[in-house]
Amino acid sequence: MKKGDVMNKRHTTKQKLLHILKKDKECSMTRVMSFFDISEIAVRKHLHELEQQGFVRKNTIKQKMGRPYYTYELTRKGHATFPNQYEKLPLELLQDLEEVHGQEAVNAVLKKRMEREKAYFDSKLELIESFDQKVSEVAKIQDEKGYMVEVHKTEEGYEIINFNCPIANIASAYGQVCNNEKEVFNELFPTSEVKAESYITNGHNYCKWTLKKPKGR
Repeated sequence: MKKGDVMNKRHTTKQKLLHILKKDKECSMTRVMSFFDISEIAVRKHLHELEQQGFVRKNTIKQKMGRPYYTYELTRKGHATFPNQYEKLPLELLQDLEEVHGQEAVNAVLKKRMEREKAYFDSKLELIESFDQKVSEVAKIQDEKGYMVEVHKTEEGYEIINFNCPIANIASAYGQVCNNEKEVFNELFPTSEVKAESYITNGHNYCKWTLKKPKGR
């Protein structure tokens, strides 16, 4: 059986390219083509599409003599297309911790996470005094963490809506995560009234926080 025949039968060209780069880490075009019977133009087209989609990175390799050549490797997004335990493992570790050391140990770990989150926010907000700017910066930080944030200005203040929860599996099992998040918001906005209107973990489509603008501002 020719090398790669099994892969040919089971995978599309793009899937096959991802598998090749997963195994070889970084490949030249010559190396990539050793796995294909189709034209190089067709393979380059698929590689270009994967690059545009953020799954593959193209590297330029300069030589002392002659023209540079290119190699291809998976990005973090590309690696994420393969099975992993990134989602399940943290929850399983907390469950194991609870079984071995009890609920108090889990609470201590989650509290430590809350303190770390609070310290990070403080470091980013320490020079910001404006309520509006602070809301904007908090939303930006949360969005960068994958919460898919939208901010809506209201007559009384703001609504912060998270359409995604990157730690929903943990928050669903341990409600303290959501309680801790509210505590962080209360500390970030000590002169505002902070309310949690909805939670993804309660079956809603998003988490929504309302923040009332401090009086006189």
